[in-house]
Amino acid sequence: MIEVVCNDRLGKKVRVKCNPSDKIGDVKKLIAAQTGTRPEKITLKRSTTVYKDHISLEDYEIHDNTNIELYYS
Repeated sequence: MIEVVCNDRLGKKVRVKCNPSDKIGDVKKLIAAQTGTRPEKITLKRSTTVYKDHISLEDYEIHDNTNIELYYS
């Protein structure tokens, strides 16, 4: 189990516990459950990379306590 920290740049941080083999789409569902936002309205980024729903955390080399930018669309 790893913990990923998502920061929406508006002062809200969401911590999500997940497995490295989980897909980004699954992580969005966990974030949506905590924030009350629909998963399809969430975009996850790091630097200039926009994470795609069908790729796993380990494929993006996301490890424990990695910070990810959270955007709402």
